[in-house]
Amino acid sequence: MTAAVIIRPPAPGDLGWIIHRHGTVIAAEFGWNSGFETCIAEILGQFGGHPGREAGFVAEREGEILGAIFVMPETEDVARLRVLYVEAAARGLGLGKQLVAQAIGFARASGYRKLTLWTHEFQKPARKIYAAAGFRLATSEKTTSFGVPVVSETWELSL
Repeated sequence: MTAAVIIRPPAPGDLGWIIHRHGTVIAAEFGWNSGFETCIAEILGQFGGHPGREAGFVAEREGEILGAIFVMPETEDVARLRVLYVEAAARGLGLGKQLVAQAIGFARASGYRKLTLWTHEFQKPARKIYAAAGFRLATSEKTTSFGVPVVSETWELSL
């Protein structure tokens, strides 16, 4: 029998691991350059600066991190969903959906009125999760992200 997946707050060492895995696995999947890992490091480097207004959720099984998501404040009323990540071997288990649900629950409980996120048009599995959770596409634009031409998107959820 496979051990259960738990979702817990980040522990010491997790942020560095998530930066490494997100920066290497996701960049390799999409052909992105090292600027992607730098972006993730900058985002998570700000985590911990807003006690009570931010949260991180780490999916783990038997000590192995399988994914993560973070909620960080944009303004007093708006939070941003950050760095959704699920290891390739753990995809299809519903972890992305569970992590997004945890993030939305935190944002609602914290009194935010809106939750936003940034993604790309080709990230279809993530976009499907966001849409099912009630997020709606707010803006999109053709641009270059991390050395690759993409359609960048901002999604929003009214809480």
